[in-house]
Amino acid sequence: MIKFVGSFEQVSSLPRTQFPEYAFIGRSNVGKSSLINAILGGPYARTSNTPGRTQSMNLFNIDDRIMIVDLPGYGYARVSKADAMRWLDRLEEYLSTRSQLRRLFILIDSRIGPRDADLDLMDFCDRCAIAYQVVYTKRDKRVREKEQIQIDPHTHGAMADEIVETSAEKKFGIDRMRAIIGIK
Repeated sequence: MIKFVGSFEQVSSLPRTQFPEYAFIGRSNVGKSSLINAILGGPYARTSNTPGRTQSMNLFNIDDRIMIVDLPGYGYARVSKADAMRWLDRLEEYLSTRSQLRRLFILIDSRIGPRDADLDLMDFCDRCAIAYQVVYTKRDKRVREKEQIQIDPHTHGAMADEIVETSAEKKFGIDRMRAIIGIK
């Protein structure tokens, strides 16, 4: 059974559980909420065509044994610089203090490839030994012709070796994501 636990503005407000957490983050409009919904098998995370809709940390409890965390996106969302800095501070606090965090999924739009903000987040996780996995989204969409930066897992100490390719719309890669998280 999947239960929405709540939306939280502050890390200190998050419930204290021993359930392992799997958090999702990515640039605004990367398809984060759609991917979470595909993994969970229903419309649990709020989706929107407007980038930057997720502005709090949203938690979902799966069978009283796993927590999914929908983190605010970063990138071109139309928010003030002050709000963007608060999100960044909150993200750093979450990543640095949540001992139950098992893996951070860094979502990257496969049509665009990694941007500086994605690479900066990966570098931060490498420096702080925060386990993460790169997940390409929207794999069913047409890829731009220009050359993309290639990510080599072997050059990132905290990154999982496998880069997962997904499509929330076509359900491609969803079973693999469920297996990684431990959802049947």
